[in-house]
Amino acid sequence: MSAVKPSDGRHLNSRPDSIRCGVLGVALLAFAAAAAHADIKIEIIGVDGAMRDNVLAYLSLQRYADRDDLDAAMIERLFQRTSGEARSALRPFGYYEPDIHGNLQPVGKNWRMRLRIEPGTPIILASADVKVSGPGAEDAIFREIVGESNLSAGTRLNHAEYERTKGELQRTAAATGYLDAKLIKSEMFVDPAKHVAAIQLELDTGPRYRFGKTTIEQDVIDQRLFTKYLRYREHDYYDAIAVLGTQFALDDSQYFSVVEVAPGERDRETLTVPMHIRAEPVRRDRYSIGFGYGTDTKFRGTLSWDDRRINRAGHRSRVAIKASSITRQITGQYLIPVGDPALEKLSLDATFGTDKLADVNTRTVELRPGLTQVLGRWQRVLFVRFTKATTETPTETRRDSLVIPGISYAPLAGRTLSQPYIGYGFYAELTGSHHSLGSDANYLRLDVRDERRFDLSPRWHLIARGELGVSAVGNFSELPASERFFAGGDRSVRGFALNELSPVDANGNKVGGRHLIVASLEIERDLPRRFAIAAFVDAGNAVNKLSDPLEYSAGLGVRWKLPVISLGIDVAQALSRSGLGPRLHLNITPNLK
Repeated sequence: MSAVKPSDGRHLNSRPDSIRCGVLGVALLAFAAAAAHADIKIEIIGVDGAMRDNVLAYLSLQRYADRDDLDAAMIERLFQRTSGEARSALRPFGYYEPDIHGNLQPVGKNWRMRLRIEPGTPIILASADVKVSGPGAEDAIFREIVGESNLSAGTRLNHAEYERTKGELQRTAAATGYLDAKLIKSEMFVDPAKHVAAIQLELDTGPRYRFGKTTIEQDVIDQRLFTKYLRYREHDYYDAIAVLGTQFALDDSQYFSVVEVAPGERDRETLTVPMHIRAEPVRRDRYSIGFGYGTDTKFRGTLSWDDRRINRAGHRSRVAIKASSITRQITGQYLIPVGDPALEKLSLDATFGTDKLADVNTRTVELRPGLTQVLGRWQRVLFVRFTKATTETPTETRRDSLVIPGISYAPLAGRTLSQPYIGYGFYAELTGSHHSLGSDANYLRLDVRDERRFDLSPRWHLIARGELGVSAVGNFSELPASERFFAGGDRSVRGFALNELSPVDANGNKVGGRHLIVASLEIERDLPRRFAIAAFVDAGNAVNKLSDPLEYSAGLGVRWKLPVISLGIDVAQALSRSGLGPRLHLNITPNLK
């Protein structure tokens, strides 16, 4: 736990208070002879929230509570520090004269400390002068910081807000090219006797610098292609975010093992910052093998080979073999960077695979050329699927030749070519086919999905997920099973098996539906050590009419949040059907922001 430290400032007429404690001295001496692991329970009364957390962070008894070499004498010495530590912890919040009562008692081999705190009269800001001077004084980014600062006359003194505002001004100046910026005033005056304080904070921005010449050391791809990865241009205003973006774009390109993007010594005469970039080649071939398990797929495995540098024009390829209890697939992909190579590409994908969709088995051979482009804040993909599909049900086998043009959109934020859309966040795809293209089917299909996370408090979160799929087709029998909708499973309506929810044909076979509706609400509570618990309600179905009834389920889950992904175990119970028992779902999902 990190502590909020008091700021350095001039304090007038500050006086210490003594702690009033009821310590059972006789009991302490009785236990002093034997050292043993002592659990220390600390109860704080009178303050809560951030103030309570900061007091705990300051207390020596809290920091040493897990040690197994504490004896009674050491615990007593640590207890004697409590008053001063609690007082220091309250000053950043504007409370300089608290009244503190402490009591320490042994409970068997353990200890209990009760700390009662009366914060007292807070220090109020009599004046707060926060301003920016110099060439960047009228820059909107600085005016926004000053305008959003909570340092104003009549408010309670808050050291953390003072430090935050000061740090935000300095960081913003450094990040936006005001590299000579300095604080010419940074003063806090506190008069505890009168319970007032005054703050003076002034940043002189100095001149704004621009990007100078960029020196590049690399012999991996064409220099012209390399420069397209730069997120800045010479003579642009210096921007630390653009420097970081360049580093990320080159790292994600998969061409380099080491990338260093570093500003040089700034030139105060020309007001420029030269840049130096050094990159070393990555190993050309990469082989990977992976295994996993999911309640939908059972055991699954992947074997892949990537050729990450076919030529100096940046072409690359990938071949992968995937297998699970419901899918067998071989895919090949050839990529050519175009436009902005970090975000745009020309691709050619070839796939041969089999899938089990409820009571339908499909075998597909497909060729898919595509163009990925950036349009403002969106990533658009234009593609055409040339498909030979064989569909088998217990009563029928059919073969279709399809030409399927399509277009998809996804938000650009946080997305690169090495991090494509993987099923979380907003995504919309429109596909269709027509006899005039040489297809055996006429249809139009729209699939829109989204997932959002809302922070209700630091520990409570709401996760909303939904998907809507609709098809326009004159004769439903023309719609291939691979283009129909199914519901149920880990990422659909939990409590039901994968693709279990579907309309049935005349023989009772689940053959998929024209439309899809799925919605989920989940409330999540963070726990210590990166764990969390969740409660959720799911609803949805694959239907032939949007007015058809939906299925419902509810359940509980446990999450283990790693830095990038979360491992989850859910137990869901179907509510709309009787006779179904609880169903276990295992999932691995990216952490939503």
